[in-house]
Amino acid sequence: MRPNETKDDKVEEQHTKHIAILALAATIIAPDAQAQDVRITTFKEDATFTLNGRTFTIARSQDTTAMVRGEFARTSRACPPDCIQPMVIADGVTTVGELEMLAFLEDNVTNRTGLLLDTRGPAEFGTGSIPGAVNVPFETLSADNRYRDDILRALGAVDVAGGLDFTNAMSLTLFSGGVWSSDAPDAVDYLLAAGYPPEKLFYYRGGLQAWVHVGLTLHQTQNPG
Repeated sequence: MRPNETKDDKVEEQHTKHIAILALAATIIAPDAQAQDVRITTFKEDATFTLNGRTFTIARSQDTTAMVRGEFARTSRACPPDCIQPMVIADGVTTVGELEMLAFLEDNVTNRTGLLLDTRGPAEFGTGSIPGAVNVPFETLSADNRYRDDILRALGAVDVAGGLDFTNAMSLTLFSGGVWSSDAPDAVDYLLAAGYPPEKLFYYRGGLQAWVHVGLTLHQTQNPG
């Protein structure tokens, strides 16, 4: 001990050092504790957008023990028909991931310049979909569907001499079950054949399976039929 230093002084000094060490440890540990929050990106907790006056919020599940169960836990499906789709499905059509999907919802859908289309069948759509998605089964976009042009008009096409004008048509992001599903690529093919501009079409290749695999919000919906 130093001159004139008592035993109590020594204990107090050690106690002070321990407190300082604990405080330093807390500043080091704090970032890791915050990292327990499951964010979309480092600086983005959720995505919010509006559709027809309704507000949707998409986030990731905060359950870090969550596992994918049910239909989307399957890794192998018979090919054909469920074959792995290419990354680029048509010239001029952009393939997107989850972050681009969220940006599309926040910007295009909120501004009413775009729509998100779930191209699966009504029964599949009824089991749940991406928030804000509109169910347009790929078959309905085929030229064989006599109501196909009505759908295209609802998407912003207008009648002109000799066909439809898509100048002011909405931008569309299309998806289906996963990288193994041809529903969305077929829908894109039908739209292109109808004259839809490829630069207005976006393909979310990962589909519902990729969406649930990263824990993003799934909207439980029911089709009228």
